[in-house]
Amino acid sequence: QVQLVESGGGLVQPGDSLRVSCVASGRIFSGYAMAWFRQAPGKGREYVAGYSRTGGYTYYGDAVKGRFTISRDSGKNTMYLQMNSLKPEDTAVYYCTAGSRVITSSLRNHNAYDFWGQGTQVTVSS
Repeated sequence: QVQLVESGGGLVQPGDSLRVSCVASGRIFSGYAMAWFRQAPGKGREYVAGYSRTGGYTYYGDAVKGRFTISRDSGKNTMYLQMNSLKPEDTAVYYCTAGSRVITSSLRNHNAYDFWGQGTQVTVSS
C-alpha cells in the first residue's frame, strides 16, 4: 500500500512563494505517474502539475504555468511543488497523488490515480 503525506501549506500574501512537499512510502517514483491536484471550496479537483510514469516528462495546468515548478528527490522519496507569485485564486487544498496506470491522455483526470494524500491547505490572502 502506497502512503502519501503532504506538508508545507500555510497562509501567505499575494505575490509570495511557498513550497509544499509530498513524502511517499516505498520507492514509487519508478512506474508511477505522480501529480499535484488542488481543490478549492465548492469546486472540483483541478490538475496542477505532474510527472509521467517514466518520470521523463512534466506537465502543468494552464492556471499555474510559469509560476509553479514540480520537482522530486528520489533518494528522499519526496516530490515538491514550488509555488511563486501566488494569487488569491491559488487558495485550495493541495493533494499529492500517484497512479500506476495513468497514461498521457488521462493524467489530468483525478479518477486515473490510485493513491492520495490527506492534503495540505494553502491560503493566499492579504
